[in-house]
Amino acid sequence: MAIEKVFPMTQAGKDKLEQELEHLKSVKRKEVVERIKIARSFGDLSENSEYDSAKEEQAFVEGRITTIENMIRNAKIIKEDEVASDSVALGRSVTFVELPDGEEETYTIVGSAEADPFEGKISNDSPIAKSLIGKKVGDQVSVQTPGGDMSVRIVSIK
Repeated sequence: MAIEKVFPMTQAGKDKLEQELEHLKSVKRKEVVERIKIARSFGDLSENSEYDSAKEEQAFVEGRITTIENMIRNAKIIKEDEVASDSVALGRSVTFVELPDGEEETYTIVGSAEADPFEGKISNDSPIAKSLIGKKVGDQVSVQTPGGDMSVRIVSIK
């Protein structure tokens, strides 16, 4: 039997996934079924692009539902009191400055299931997070990125 992947995440991340799952099941699924019904009424399905498009969307929605259900089923909630407060860890926000004279950047390190760089949430599997995890305020860290190595100094951890 295959070992299921564990998805570390915050409670807020799990709640967000549960909301998305509910929306997909109760709203999006019904919308897609309705689109398929309408497209079927156009007749010949062999050259019906609306039908093909609706079926593709249905496959995407069902795949996303399955993925989210799996992530929720295998979620490991990271609790505040389980994480050392003085070092970078999953669930913590870290502010660092790129050396020698970069601007401060702040990211929250989360599990891959809830990563969203546009919201300042980076995956614990990302090169930046992997380099920072376990480090403390004041530490200078070399981060390997696809664009080349960069050096940062940790300013704060929350």
